[in-house]
Amino acid sequence: MRIALPIWNEKLSPVLDTASKLLIVDVEDRSEAGRFEIYLDGLDLSGRCLRIQGMNVNILICGAISHPFARMLMASGIDVIPDISGPAEEILSAYLQGNLFNSRFLMPGSIRRVYNKRNNNISRLMDIANKA
Repeated sequence: MRIALPIWNEKLSPVLDTASKLLIVDVEDRSEAGRFEIYLDGLDLSGRCLRIQGMNVNILICGAISHPFARMLMASGIDVIPDISGPAEEILSAYLQGNLFNSRFLMPGSIRRVYNKRNNNISRLMDIANKA
C-alpha cells in the first residue's frame, strides 16, 4: 500500500490544492517499507491528480481539500482522508497504529469524512483509516 501526505515545514500542509510537496510512504504489514518526496509545483488540479495517480497512491491523508479535487482523486481510485492536521510524522505513525481519528489530529469542524472510491460519494466510514 502507498500513502501520500502533503507536507509543509514538517507538518501536514493545510490545503492540498496548493501544496507543493508530497511525502509518499510505502507500507507493508502496518510498517513503513520506504519513502520518498515528490513536488507538485506549477501543476493545476488535473495535473496534480495525474501526478499523484502516477505514483500509485492508494490513500491520501490531508488537511483541507476542495470537493472538485477530492472527486478527481476518488475517480482515480485514491481514497482521501481529509481534515487532518499536525506534524506529518505523528500523523503517519497514528495512521499505522489505527489512531488517526484521535481528536488532536482533526481540524476544527471536522466531520471525520472519507472520500471513498468504493461507494463513489462522500462517506463517513472510518475503515479506510484502519486499512494499513
